[in-house]
Amino acid sequence: MRILVTGGARSGKSRHAVRLLEDAGSVTFVAPGRPADELDDPDWARRVAHHRAHRPAAWPTVETADVAGALAAAPGPVLVDCLGTWLTATVDALDLWDAPTDDARAAIDRRTDALCAALTGRDNVILVTNEVGSGVVPAHRSGGLFRDLLGAVNQAVGEACDEVHLVVCGRVLRL
Repeated sequence: MRILVTGGARSGKSRHAVRLLEDAGSVTFVAPGRPADELDDPDWARRVAHHRAHRPAAWPTVETADVAGALAAAPGPVLVDCLGTWLTATVDALDLWDAPTDDARAAIDRRTDALCAALTGRDNVILVTNEVGSGVVPAHRSGGLFRDLLGAVNQAVGEACDEVHLVVCGRVLRL
């Protein structure tokens, strides 16, 4: 089963994703965001620490933006948390924040296609993502670019998954 778990910030989506795999034995946890750095970004470091504290300590963690490669290398169940941090890391690495929108979309589409191809034939994969298109229209170009790119990523990955779960206020809706 491949499941995409989506929802807003602090909706309970990561907690739900962990619960889906808590009886699966050894689960590879893929963290595609930037590493925690208490000195440069203490808020981010606290968020990372919170997530670490709420998943089984025995799960091996792979910190990489190469989610497709991590999926290919993992021997068993995988939890990817989250595609929003993967997208940010990818846009950063490719220096796409100021690129023309069509160029940014093409570059992200290629990486999303690779991610979806890596999902093919896999079982017991849970991916967490953010639902960002339901809120305020971003005031800055980078926010609009992120929203649009993540919407496209979520559609493609959702299509590659067997189920999509929407988490709102800690409650889960299976779409």
